[in-house]
Amino acid sequence: MKQHYSVAIVGGGQAGLSISYCLKERGFDHIVFEKHQIGYAWRTKRWDSFCLVTPNWQCQLPGHPYRDAEPNGFMQKDEIVRYIEAYAASFNPPVREGVEVTRLWQNEADDVFELTTTNGDYTADQVVIASGSYHQPKIPRIAERLPQHIVQLHSSEYRNPQSLPDKAVLVVGTGQSGCQIAEDLHLAGKQVHLCVGGAPRSPRRYRGKDVVDWLDQMGYYDLSIDEHPQKEKVRAKANHYVTGRDGGREIDLRQFALEGMQLYGRLKTVSNNTLEFYPNLKQNLDQADAVAESIKKSIDQFIQNHQIDAPTEPPYSPVWQPETEVLSLNYEQANIGTVIWCTGYQSDFSWVEVPVFDGKGYPGHERGVTAVRGLYFLGLPWLYTWGSGRFSGIARDANYLADYIAARRKASHSNAWSVVNEYLLGS
Repeated sequence: MKQHYSVAIVGGGQAGLSISYCLKERGFDHIVFEKHQIGYAWRTKRWDSFCLVTPNWQCQLPGHPYRDAEPNGFMQKDEIVRYIEAYAASFNPPVREGVEVTRLWQNEADDVFELTTTNGDYTADQVVIASGSYHQPKIPRIAERLPQHIVQLHSSEYRNPQSLPDKAVLVVGTGQSGCQIAEDLHLAGKQVHLCVGGAPRSPRRYRGKDVVDWLDQMGYYDLSIDEHPQKEKVRAKANHYVTGRDGGREIDLRQFALEGMQLYGRLKTVSNNTLEFYPNLKQNLDQADAVAESIKKSIDQFIQNHQIDAPTEPPYSPVWQPETEVLSLNYEQANIGTVIWCTGYQSDFSWVEVPVFDGKGYPGHERGVTAVRGLYFLGLPWLYTWGSGRFSGIARDANYLADYIAARRKASHSNAWSVVNEYLLGS
């Protein structure tokens, strides 16, 4: 006999737990399938010094806002795990840990969804996929050109400088992970070679406040994807690099260069013993700075418009410029013993056998509601707002979907459903 639930949730991270909390509030019988254990990705896929880049006060899981002593601090990895574990303990969600969903399909004859798992088969009236989108580490095929004696890691496998060979390190990519890992290695005294990509950077503090405080006051975190100037294109944009380390600070790659870190443009190819780079280091540094300055200008305008009393700051002045761009490097002569690929992830929804995906494998949805009645997504970056994939915005999305699911249960399969669908999507 297949066990049946009103709602099945796939994924027991902060998104899955959040929708579980909201459904429990509304009296739904449901189940949460978690492939590993609660807090697994934070516990095992982050380096030792990892911390949030947004202040703790932005941790606003449904029914569990941050209440500890450092609202303006930045939780480290172990504190994040404890925060999530405490959340689960606060309402005892029906989580099946160590259970992977290997297939999801729709049984239209019985009007249910079928789930094949490593712990048997289940059915559900409605399903929420809350497994995020960072499923498989993405490493370019160019990695195959490096010799076997060079250790190669994805950013999710990096733990600390002491675990690497006593040699120089090449870090490829300057998103949040790449810049923070490069800093971690640099502070430990490692010789770091960094391939600088096109990711933007953010100021940490400006005119007396953390930039996150200003952006919150300006309403940026309430901006929906429909209102964003770039619309759906923003989902593919790299996150701004900044850090919460040691109380929070900016990451200025130019300062690292002054201190001995070697900077290059994007990695182009590997040939024989030589790394070749694109001649775009200056361009990428300048563009990252321009984004940081544009954030400051928007804050300046907000302060002026609202006549806020705030201290002034001088404009940013670059502390270092690449006089000539290095376009090649012999990795043997540079004594490079490790390459860390900070090149992101790709999603894998191959187990979802329901026709809701576009040509790139991204699920079509409106605020997490797909065109297939009863199937939803939660926790994706920019599902609805900037905070959709983070602790800050998940409550809004989870409550919206929980209300939608509740309305779906009450509606018939005829015209009433169309009315509910039109009302909720228009709200």
